[in-house]
Amino acid sequence: MKEHKVTKTIAEINERIRKGEAVVVTAEEMVGIVRENGPEEAARRIDVVTTGTFSPMCSSGAFLNFGQTLPTIKAARVWLNNVPAYAGLAAVDIFLGGAEPAEDDPLNKVFPGEFRYGGGHVIEDLLAGKKVKLKAVAYGTDCYPNTIMEKEITLADLPNALLVNPRNCYQNYNCAINLSDKTIYTYMGTLRPRGKNVNYATSGELSPLLNDPLYRTIGLGSKIFLGGGTGYITWHGTQHNPHAMRLANQTPCRPAGTLMVQGELKQMSARWIKGISMQGYGTTIAVGVGVPIPVLNEEIAGYTGVSDAEIMTQVVDYSYDCSHGVDRNYAEVSYAELKSGQIEVNGRKVATASLSSVVRAREIAEILREWIKSGDFTLTEPVKLICDM
Repeated sequence: MKEHKVTKTIAEINERIRKGEAVVVTAEEMVGIVRENGPEEAARRIDVVTTGTFSPMCSSGAFLNFGQTLPTIKAARVWLNNVPAYAGLAAVDIFLGGAEPAEDDPLNKVFPGEFRYGGGHVIEDLLAGKKVKLKAVAYGTDCYPNTIMEKEITLADLPNALLVNPRNCYQNYNCAINLSDKTIYTYMGTLRPRGKNVNYATSGELSPLLNDPLYRTIGLGSKIFLGGGTGYITWHGTQHNPHAMRLANQTPCRPAGTLMVQGELKQMSARWIKGISMQGYGTTIAVGVGVPIPVLNEEIAGYTGVSDAEIMTQVVDYSYDCSHGVDRNYAEVSYAELKSGQIEVNGRKVATASLSSVVRAREIAEILREWIKSGDFTLTEPVKLICDM
């Protein structure tokens, strides 16, 4: 392993945070600092780099305990505002998926469906302090004789509420195009025919895992900004692929790493957890996540100094190739090009649009910086890094 000229520990950085001496910058600011001073000097000057992303993250949801009834009940089926929740856990424990549509949603029977309300909207409503109608039915047992329960609840009424997301913060993702002759509706949004637009879904140089591409500091137990409150990384996420093709700067140019995250829902805010309706596709949920990167050495400083111009992704056809497992792309483009508003594909200029909010990502990185600078947020030493999982 390469010997570093600058070395720090998380414990040393935390001591500087507690004393109010830590130097904390956002990932956007770090780009200029590394460019001007080089990674080694940047590592000497900077202690923590904050990142952020705010984007649709389908693999998200909440474990809720709604409290016992009198007489007691072992719920078999549960709905919140007519959105089904999974009840096969325990008597009054349920899991509400962010992508679950309402029971009576017409789905795509009238195409393209509107998908006006789903699990993500329920979670947002709970965070906004709204009343939600809870209905539970059961088959009845000797120890749980009740067979039906209906009432209105708020988040404050729930004994326990945890946001638990199996797959968030994708480390890069495809740029989607439609090369067919008809409009298509996808999880990457609406794509017009014959390659008239492209959609992408990453905050680029602000994105958490693109600032620590080899997971040198991120792992099990890392404390993060999650949904407006404090959360933790609890494992690598589903579909985690640390071995994706990478550039010389170690950023992947294909979909790669993911994170499983968890946090107390009652700490969070409806500003940072939003239900989303995607025409012709379904309901989903947007989640705000920010990860602090401790600058332990010049290698990590170099990674956090990566710019949009140095992060690449592939343009993939979602009309056929994506759904049929065809490994093919039509261009490789940088996030600087994507954020400019247009790219070139097959010799034509194509308009770009992002499903992620860079404005919100920037705000998350700023909030996390203020938490750290004020001493309210210290860093955790991850129990296990996730590179080889």
